[in-house]
Amino acid sequence: MNIRKTVLAYSGGLDTSVAIKWLKDTYGCEVIACYADLGQKEDIKAIEKKAMSTGASKAYVVDLREEFVKDYVFPMLRANAVYEGAYLLGTSIARPLIAKIQVEIAKKEKADAVSHGATGKGNDQVRFELTYYALKPDIKVIAPWREWEFDSRESLINYAKKYGIPVPVTKKKPYSTDVNIFHTSYEGGILEDPWAEPPENLFTLTVSPEKAVSRAQYVEIGFRNGDPVSVAGKNLSPAELLKKLNTVAGQHGIGRLDMVENRFVGMKSRGIYETPGGTILQIAHRAVESITLDRDLMHLRDSLMPKYSELVYNGFWFSPERQALQCLIDETQKGVTGTARLKLYKGNCIVAGRKAPKSLYSAELATFEAEDVYDQKDAEGFIKLNALRLKIRKLKK
Repeated sequence: MNIRKTVLAYSGGLDTSVAIKWLKDTYGCEVIACYADLGQKEDIKAIEKKAMSTGASKAYVVDLREEFVKDYVFPMLRANAVYEGAYLLGTSIARPLIAKIQVEIAKKEKADAVSHGATGKGNDQVRFELTYYALKPDIKVIAPWREWEFDSRESLINYAKKYGIPVPVTKKKPYSTDVNIFHTSYEGGILEDPWAEPPENLFTLTVSPEKAVSRAQYVEIGFRNGDPVSVAGKNLSPAELLKKLNTVAGQHGIGRLDMVENRFVGMKSRGIYETPGGTILQIAHRAVESITLDRDLMHLRDSLMPKYSELVYNGFWFSPERQALQCLIDETQKGVTGTARLKLYKGNCIVAGRKAPKSLYSAELATFEAEDVYDQKDAEGFIKLNALRLKIRKLKK
């Protein structure tokens, strides 16, 4: 494959730091580093300097925090997306945006290829490349992990040491991390034994529930048409809102997950996740939905959640089926406007109240006390009609 110029999804970590030199040596091509700022809280100038000193001809550092939360995280939260009953898809949802920016830079720089540092065993390679091909079908893709001679992170560390490439991973602490404003994930190395409890010093966004503050805290989150817009009555931008809730929830040890999941490529993988703000946002969202969303409409949307979550996990963000599902989901969210009050305490997030200007909840109908709105005798015919097929089935037997 003849490559003149490639745009590399650059993180400054082990894999992509080594990839710059490897790409230049292997393909003799120019390498443009693309660093997507999704809220990693890293030294942007140091990242850019490192990319250039490692051999990149250019280094793009793109602030995507608001776009990431508004156009990727929030649409997913409107769907209440959860993969395999637990994972809030923090890594999965970041890859399509990073890949989209790579393609845009490739067009601008007239590059003929894009590259990423995902391994040949994982999901990220699929997520990156499905996006590349969806947005620029003629693009060439270089996936170093599927080509180079290195067979482990230890061999990458040795290579980096040989050529003086600084990397944040050591042989003593070989697990890898992925960070964005929505979550932090940890996998590999000492975490590959599913029986071994992760060490407490691994976590960065949350304190342990045992060491969390001993007093409960209440927080009110306001929603407009399915999207969170305020905390404690103060309107915030999407990224600022999520950042604030990360801090609040993290102080109470909320949002930790230890999970063995099924990768798209077929194997099982153990991952440790921290999603503090996202965890309480989903709980708050469902609380507001409970009084604003029609029963059958909610049940229809919920029936689509597993498929929607699977599409996001597998990398089909730009697929026509995900976009069609999003249109339906967003239609259900019109009117999901209100406020949820949550009680945070030592790893728990408890709904303490919910209210909405156009609530469908009626105390007059729901009460067990005397009322004249609902005629309880009506239930008899309702039950008999629903029992008819059951009675017939039994009689025929």
